[in-house]
Amino acid sequence: MAKSEEVIGELKKIVKQKGLKYTEQREIVLNILFNANEHLTAEEIYNLIKVKRPDSNIGIATVYRALSFLEEVNLITSIAFGTDGKKYESNFKDHHDHLICTQCGKIVEFMDDEIEKRQDKIAKKNKFKVSSHSMQLYGICSSCQNS
Repeated sequence: MAKSEEVIGELKKIVKQKGLKYTEQREIVLNILFNANEHLTAEEIYNLIKVKRPDSNIGIATVYRALSFLEEVNLITSIAFGTDGKKYESNFKDHHDHLICTQCGKIVEFMDDEIEKRQDKIAKKNKFKVSSHSMQLYGICSSCQNS
């Protein structure tokens, strides 16, 4: 797994390649996601910044702009929840897929070698070279089923 310095180094490299100005705000948002143990909404990221970096004075609009940029350059990914918006995670984790509860928004990460093998087999059968993939299974978690 990557270290925080490597992640920030990657951000600095991308910003330089694009000829953009490096901003501490993007670094702070990326660091929050890199160190998060769960998928976070923009509002949750904003609230964490207010607690962990009260000196930064970052507004919610800046958080949204940073998230948009970080997703555009593939440092983070998001899962859309229709009208409920998006939840974000760092792209520096090992590959995994998602189970998503459509009632409470809970996200469970999982990795299954058999599913990965089947995907490779299907791609090969169809003469398709996969560069990446994302699997999201939607349903209702056990907590919501029992309530």
